[in-house]
Amino acid sequence: MTRLAVIGNAARDRVDGGPPSPGGCPTFAALAFRLIEREGQILIARRPAGAHLAGLWEFPGGKPEPGETERGALIRELREELGVAFSPGERLAEVDWQYPDKRVRITFFRGAITGEPRPLEGQELAWVTPAELDRYEFPPADAALLERLRR
Repeated sequence: MTRLAVIGNAARDRVDGGPPSPGGCPTFAALAFRLIEREGQILIARRPAGAHLAGLWEFPGGKPEPGETERGALIRELREELGVAFSPGERLAEVDWQYPDKRVRITFFRGAITGEPRPLEGQELAWVTPAELDRYEFPPADAALLERLRR
């Protein structure tokens, strides 16, 4: 079950969800994701084979390295994965989610990119409208943000 609650203002949402932590002390990973929008479409990427949740679609981004900020991780990850320069903007939402094997915190940002995104790590990319998001399977942690984007 997913719960959406506004914190502060409509520009920042916090979402908590997923089953309780198994064993009480889950692995925690902080992830930062970016909504890349162009002419009413959003860029999504398919998670590669061998990755956690392989085959599902996601918003490009990645995990900060030790000592790296979420914004710094996005700048690095989008350069490495898509070959674009990223200028971070507003924080859209933050999601805490418990998967069976780990707990994650995902922060979604808007911002500007310079360059044309290319699949530098062999991932499949797609530009989709909010109405087309239903055609793609995303991780459960993305459900509340997907609903918000469809509105």
